[in-house]
Amino acid sequence: MNAWDDYRIILALERSGSVRGAAQALSVNHATVSRRLAALNRRLDAAVFERIEGRYRATAQGKPLVAGALRMEEAAYAAEREMAGLDQSMSGRLTLSLPDVVAKCLLMEDLGRFCHEHPDIELVLHTSHSFADLDRREADLVLRISNHPPDHLVGRRLFKYARSCYCAPHYLANTAFARLRWLGWPDDADRPEWVQETVFPDVPVGMRIEDPMVRHAAALAGHGLIFDACFVADRAAGLVRVPGALPILDRDIWVLTHPDMKAAPKVAVLFRFLVEAISLKRGLIEGRPATA
Repeated sequence: MNAWDDYRIILALERSGSVRGAAQALSVNHATVSRRLAALNRRLDAAVFERIEGRYRATAQGKPLVAGALRMEEAAYAAEREMAGLDQSMSGRLTLSLPDVVAKCLLMEDLGRFCHEHPDIELVLHTSHSFADLDRREADLVLRISNHPPDHLVGRRLFKYARSCYCAPHYLANTAFARLRWLGWPDDADRPEWVQETVFPDVPVGMRIEDPMVRHAAALAGHGLIFDACFVADRAAGLVRVPGALPILDRDIWVLTHPDMKAAPKVAVLFRFLVEAISLKRGLIEGRPATA
């Protein structure tokens, strides 16, 4: 077996566990995947996958092929990273992965300035709270809030960001204490740990909202208290910090790239730009009123 397409089929089935999922990952129809798998089984005179409890799983004969496919994929990505890392140009595509709230509320003006200063660089923003896989070249750099980033990445830890308690100005004045509610996350416990750190540790969580910007909008509308990043809420018209609430330092801010990519000039220039832009906003990020 020496066709890379066969190994791609194997990897897609291993990861998705279904013909339909593999077809979606490979941007083909499911009949193509079924036909290729059947041909592969005939060629090897062995079943590569079997269905167990509704999911495709590699057989004993198939597991060495999955392991080989993973090694081939890793080698292919490594070659791509090495090639990209040797690119000495200051032009072309450059992908940055960062949380959407950081892009919207902290760095949008700065990123616009970067594009103005480097018009030949095509900056692509991937806004997500998930950690982009730099090994697989899902991004060239990541800006992440984490206490435990992947060890093999290189970069710089800046400082911690702060959160505090906020609400609409009228919320506390017009709401009886027994009716106060926190706006939380869907997976929060009944008494989340973060609530215990606030000035209202005994107030229960009411509405649970996954999207941080929707949660922010709910607070603006007077539907509850939020424990929010100071760099978002301290500059938000229509929100006030709850009296007596101090900023509470949370996780670290990191700017990271892959070791294979760190020497590329356009990666290096964006890296330095991000470190400087964030450092200039340290007071706001740490929730210090004089700067916020």
